[in-house]
Amino acid sequence: MKLCIVGATGLVGREVFEVLNEFNLSFDEIIPVASSKSVGSEIYFNKKPLVVQDIETALSHKPDLAIFSAGSEVSAAYAPKFAEVGCYVVDNSSYWRLHDDIPLIVPEINSHLLTKDKRIISNPNCSTIQLVLALNLVQRKYGIRRIVISTYQSVTGTGMAAVRQLIGERNSEMVEKAYPHPIDMNCLPHAGKFLPNGYTTEEEKLIHETRKIFQDPSIEVSPTVVRVPVIGGHSESVNVELRSACTLDEFRQAIAESPSVVIEDEPEKNIYPMPLYAKDKNEVFVGRIRKDPTRENTFNLWVVADNLRKGAATNAVQIVKYIMENILK
Repeated sequence: MKLCIVGATGLVGREVFEVLNEFNLSFDEIIPVASSKSVGSEIYFNKKPLVVQDIETALSHKPDLAIFSAGSEVSAAYAPKFAEVGCYVVDNSSYWRLHDDIPLIVPEINSHLLTKDKRIISNPNCSTIQLVLALNLVQRKYGIRRIVISTYQSVTGTGMAAVRQLIGERNSEMVEKAYPHPIDMNCLPHAGKFLPNGYTTEEEKLIHETRKIFQDPSIEVSPTVVRVPVIGGHSESVNVELRSACTLDEFRQAIAESPSVVIEDEPEKNIYPMPLYAKDKNEVFVGRIRKDPTRENTFNLWVVADNLRKGAATNAVQIVKYIMENILK
């Protein structure tokens, strides 16, 4: 069993190695791939050195599985080539997510869409994953009419350059900017590219990916995405209106029963989810669950997850694990 990790030296790639170790998955060969400047360097996994290769060399090895975390251009060009040699590609970029014939997978919700003939599988956007996991059973039991969501997204979602900018600004150092403005001591209502309708590409992802995963194009989603000076994970303020009557206790129970979701909701004890404590964890944390007094069957909640873990690496490794156990067995 050969696993290829494309983008192995990036933030998500490094987390993939950590999660593989935690999940104790066994491979005959792991092939790390990175850009030309990293080719020939070594990555240590389980105390053994792995030599970084270029993507064409990795393709010649005909891997059984691949996790892509190297951006849309690489995924568009190479995911089909890997699929052609019999590889199952789990892609972290946005390129394939809304293609009708490509499954958009959160294993706890829709792993049944993974089949032998689907060689390219898309990982949803990090902020989408934590949203749909928190609301999965709510949607199944009561139906969702409308979601109003504001995200407070970690700089790690932008990449290493953004982390360096934040740390550099905090230390009063001159650094290359990943953002058009300072990020330390600031919030940027800007993630992705602005579209003609005034929304950003990151906001559009929340709309369309949520509908695709829930298989309900009628769900109304109104998003605002904000980048904040945080490293631990993404946070979301969510207002959700349901189609059917639901009490606060029933709403809370549906969230509590959702796989991979942890309730942290004791505000009288100052217990609620925070990215500082979600860092390096694979679960989605939910708190501040309360009824919206202004609308029927409408509730507010606060959702936090490590965007590099369940928002990317963990979800991808879970998909790989499912394929190994159910398709390649």
